[in-house]
Amino acid sequence: MKPVIIAGPCVIENAALLDTVAAELVRLNRKYGLDIIFKASFDKANRTSLSSFRGPGMEKGLGMLDEVKTKFGLKILTDIHESGQAAPVAEVADVIQIPAFLCRQTDLLVAAARTGRVVNIKKAQFLSGDDMQYPVDKARESGAKDVWLTERGNSFGYNNLVVDFRNIPTMKQFTPQVIMDCTHSVQRPGGLKGTTGGNREYIPSMALAAKAFGATGFFFETHPNPVEALSDGPNMLFLKDLEDVIISIL
Repeated sequence: MKPVIIAGPCVIENAALLDTVAAELVRLNRKYGLDIIFKASFDKANRTSLSSFRGPGMEKGLGMLDEVKTKFGLKILTDIHESGQAAPVAEVADVIQIPAFLCRQTDLLVAAARTGRVVNIKKAQFLSGDDMQYPVDKARESGAKDVWLTERGNSFGYNNLVVDFRNIPTMKQFTPQVIMDCTHSVQRPGGLKGTTGGNREYIPSMALAAKAFGATGFFFETHPNPVEALSDGPNMLFLKDLEDVIISIL
């Protein structure tokens, strides 16, 4: 069975970026018989600095994601930060993502679950794999039929993350679909004096290690030129390198 693959830019910057990434995902889908889910955020509500780029906002951003869905035939994943966003986002997104810092927010989980969409809950940097039983329970008890969990590392001192890959089989006790976020797990949160740093060179190894521990899916933020990206550039994968990483996990 082929793994779930989620890929796309961190944030919606402009329509041209979405089209460039989406076209490459369609090519990879056809070449390798995949069903890659397109990911981009319409609002980065948890940026380090008030002056950091956040995105076009929900109304405009959902319109742009809907265009990607219609034009390229890709499934869509995007995240929500407030419970009131769940219903309108569900009109476009196939998968609603709960950000790691918000995975204990009951109202957010309940609202996402009630949409009937797949709910992907990212494990908080301050929680263990065992702790994720409770967000899953909240979502399922609120009506979610399909709940995924995503590993993205744990805080390890200041401005650093480390991945305990044992969390993957632990979380598979609660849901069969456990995703490895191979790009956010190499972040250096707040490590660039007001912005987030990262070590993208470790992304391919993160994917292979997660596969060895039983991950059923892989999450890659990717951009044609991450150096110029408006969010999470240091931990995003160059779009040209995505194919090689996918080959390695297949």
